[in-house]
Amino acid sequence: MSEDNKNYYEILEVSPLADPQEIHRAYIQVKNAYTTDSIALYSLMSAEECARIVENIEEAYSILSDPEKRIRYNTARGLVNPPTRQERFQQEAMQRENDSTQTKLAGNTDGKNIGKIIANKRFNLDYSVDPNFEQEIEKTSHYNGEFLKKIREYKNVDINRMAEMTKISKTYIQKIEQEDVTNLPALVYVRGFVYQYAKCLKLNPDLVATSYLEHLKSINHTN
Repeated sequence: MSEDNKNYYEILEVSPLADPQEIHRAYIQVKNAYTTDSIALYSLMSAEECARIVENIEEAYSILSDPEKRIRYNTARGLVNPPTRQERFQQEAMQRENDSTQTKLAGNTDGKNIGKIIANKRFNLDYSVDPNFEQEIEKTSHYNGEFLKKIREYKNVDINRMAEMTKISKTYIQKIEQEDVTNLPALVYVRGFVYQYAKCLKLNPDLVATSYLEHLKSINHTN
C-alpha cells in the first residue's frame, strides 16, 4: 500500500464516523492481534511483515487520535469530519427531548397512531403523510438507491439537510443514491452511512443497510 493510498480507517478497521473512544479500542484490538505471540499468525506472515503492519497501525492511530491531524486527513480524502464533543452533546440533548416527547405522547395517544406522530416529530421531519406510500415503505424489504432517494424527497429532506443530520458528505449521499459502486468507500463504511441515512428518515436502519449492501453486491456480480 503506497503512502498516498493508505486508508487509516481501514487499517484500524473503524468507520470514518467513529468517535475517539472507538478509535482507541480498535487501535488496541488491532495492535494486539499483530504483536501477540501467535503461532497461527506467524505461520502465515513473517516477523518483518507483522512489524510493518504494526508500524502502519501506529501511524494510523497517531493521525486519527489527534483531532487536528484527523481533520486535515479527512479533508484531504473528501470525508466529513465526525461530530465534535459539543455537537454530540447537542445531538444527545435532542434525543433526550425526543424521547421525553415520545413518552408524553404514548400516555395520551392511541397505539396505532403513536408511530406516525413520532415519525413526524423526530429530527424535525415536516411532510404530508401519504398513506399509500407509507404502506409501500412498510411492506418493502429490498432497498436500492432510487427508492432511498424517493423516500428522502417524500419526507422533504434535501441533500444539504441529510448531510447535516448524518454528518455524511453530500457527495457520498449522492453516490449512495446513484449506487455509484466505483466511487463509494469500502462496504463496511457504506453500511454505516446507509444505517445513519435510514435512521434519520425513521426507517428500520438494520433492514435498510443490510438490504442496500446486498443490492450493491448484486450489482458488482453483474458487472
